[in-house]
Parts: sequence; C-alpha cells; structure tokens
Amino acid sequence: MPAPPPGPGVAPPFAAPPTEGGRKRLWLGLGVGALALLICCGGGGAAAVGLVVSNVQAIEEQGHAVTDDYYRALVEKDYGKAYDTLCDDARRRESRGEFARRVAEEPAVAAYRVGAVDPQTLTVPVDVTFSGGSRGTQQVTLAADQQTGGMEVCGVG
Repeated sequence: MPAPPPGPGVAPPFAAPPTEGGRKRLWLGLGVGALALLICCGGGGAAAVGLVVSNVQAIEEQGHAVTDDYYRALVEKDYGKAYDTLCDDARRRESRGEFARRVAEEPAVAAYRVGAVDPQTLTVPVDVTFSGGSRGTQQVTLAADQQTGGMEVCGVG
C-alpha cells in the first residue's frame, strides 16, 4: 500500500506534546502531592503522640488504682487482699503468711492519700496516717505484670 500524499488534512506521524500550561500543571501536581504527604505524615505524628499520651495516662490510672487497693486493704486489715496486689518478685521474697505477720506487727494504717504516679520511675508517694496518729510519706514502687500488663505493687519504702 502506498503512503498517503503529504498535504492539508494529513496527520503527522507523532503528535507534538502540548506546551500551553505545562509548568502550571507540574506545580499544581507537586503541590497536591506535598499536601497529601503532609496530611499523611501529620496524621501519623498525631497518632503517635496520641498513643504515647494514652499509654502514660493508662500507667497513671492503673498505678493509682493498684496503690489505692493496696492501702485500702491495709486499712481494712485484709492482708491477703493486699498481698494479691504485689508483683511476682515481692511474692518470691515473702510468702502470704510472712507478709501478713510482718504487716500486722507494723503500725496499722488508719488513713492514706495516694499522690501522683511518676510514669518515668513508676513510683507513687503516699501520705500515710498510722493508728497512733503519727504520719509519714511512703514511696510505692510499681511494676508491670508480664502476663496481664497491669500494674502491681513491687515495694514500699
């Protein structure tokens, strides 16, 4: 088959790319891409910050609750319940019976006020009033239970 004759109405073999508005489209595309990247990264950053904040709040709430449970059990002289709030290391150091005997011989806790949990050191200050009227501040050390992830009392000093 012979090639078509050149002349008006004949299409060139390759169309020339459009040149009008080429830079405008390029910058618009780059801007939209940058905005999408910013939204994705910003959302991921916000999610990471939210995760850290909620984790710290959970530690503080659980630490406060387990410390309150421990001292409430001491006030009620329910030493078995207080023993149940202890971490595995504390339970290895002292049996339930040894713990009950030791705590019963110490001045009885009449009242207490749990302070703020320090999430960095996992410690909680507790202002304690003893049955004789004397007062003191005790430092409770917390630890995370390896199985449940909940906080436990690991020492009182």
